[in-house]
Amino acid sequence: MMRYNRRDFIRGSALAAASLVAGGCGTCGTAVRYPEVSRGAAPRFRKPGEKLNIGVVGVGGKGWNDWMPMFQHGENIVALCDVDRGPIDKALAEIAKAGKDASQVKCYSDYRKMLDECKNLDAVTVSTPDHTHAPAAIRAMKQGCHVYVQKPLVRTIWEARYFEQVAKACGVVTQMGNQGSANNGLRRNAELIQSGILGKVTEVHVWTNRPVWPQGIGRPEGSDPVPATLDWDCFLGTAPVRPFKAGVYHTFKWRGFFDFGTGAFGDMACHTMNLPFRGLRLGAVEEAECIRIEGKNNETYPNKSIVRLTYAARGFQPRVNLYWYDGNLKPSADIMPKVVATLGQVPNTGCLIIGSKGMVCSTNDYGGDGYIAFNDEAKMKAMSKHEALREDVIPAKFRPNKNGQYIEFVEACKGQDVCFSDVDHSVPMLEGMLVGCIAQQVPGKLVWNSRKQAFANNAAANALVKPHIRAGWEF
Repeated sequence: MMRYNRRDFIRGSALAAASLVAGGCGTCGTAVRYPEVSRGAAPRFRKPGEKLNIGVVGVGGKGWNDWMPMFQHGENIVALCDVDRGPIDKALAEIAKAGKDASQVKCYSDYRKMLDECKNLDAVTVSTPDHTHAPAAIRAMKQGCHVYVQKPLVRTIWEARYFEQVAKACGVVTQMGNQGSANNGLRRNAELIQSGILGKVTEVHVWTNRPVWPQGIGRPEGSDPVPATLDWDCFLGTAPVRPFKAGVYHTFKWRGFFDFGTGAFGDMACHTMNLPFRGLRLGAVEEAECIRIEGKNNETYPNKSIVRLTYAARGFQPRVNLYWYDGNLKPSADIMPKVVATLGQVPNTGCLIIGSKGMVCSTNDYGGDGYIAFNDEAKMKAMSKHEALREDVIPAKFRPNKNGQYIEFVEACKGQDVCFSDVDHSVPMLEGMLVGCIAQQVPGKLVWNSRKQAFANNAAANALVKPHIRAGWEF
């Protein structure tokens, strides 16, 4: 079996490394600028058998699921950072329960202070609200730390490209936390689609039942006392100052707010778009338009939407229209009669890839359970059981994953593996999603120039490419 090559997913000239440097936008009047990367310590690649020194930014919630497998694998947790003291105290108790000296773990509410003081870190996990991902991870990478960052990797397009630039300049390992990438079913299904079994693909549908958090709402009035256990200033981070409101932002309800999150698109497309993006080797988005929206407002992402993304042609594959549905919207059953004939209904979440020779449907978030029907077949069959897709017919090329995404990251930090969801994959995929997030905020057809990092026809959209960065939180 061939070893996975991390360069397999560098897509086309629009996503070449040259686009990472400072550039202008010509007719749109918006200039994109990236700071010069000032690299600090060289990255440390531990030897097999050695333990990583890990700093955790975002201890509770999803963060708990991210650092705990690394701790259980035997790595050293040397620093914990969370804006809420509660998860830190819980983590210290778990560390002590495992027989470790929890008193040696340094604790912080401000990741800037953690990174300034902890110079022995090999790696950092970042599992915080989306607006904090890039600031924390980029600071860590500049200090030579490998980074595991929850999806979406960043909140804005500018941050995505700068993240990639810093990661490559600093030579660190990166992994975006879309854990379905470790699913061997996803890897096999992606390589089968890459083989050309569907012929020319021009249409993809991706849908989710999210959001399951508040969206389509305005900013609440008034303020509440900040709990003694919460560092509200550090929660805000780079975002503009706003008053604390109990039960509105923390915990987990932040995701729908423009200042903090990326809505259902940013949360779930990293999972559900993974199969078509990998399988079709999608690259740069050329156009985006929100063609249906409910609950549009100036503060949060909508309750429901349908967004069309048009991806550039690649090789023998033509342009692709990818339709994103959220808020429990789904593609019509008329589009997928073979899916309905096989499964009885349109699944609650999934993706459909339609080609000239057949179609593939995944019925979950992670793309590991693909079904296929060629044009001459009335019903769909599991891709893993279709006789035309056996490994002796279409050989495997992606390396299998044995220990999940977290240990894949740990082993990559020790020079033993390569992360399947590193910046070569995550940044190009995320750019299209973030263009879609902007389309949910700005009406009309948007024309995106990936090389120039700008919209050719819309100043309002260009204003959303780069994040607001509050004084004192520069990165």
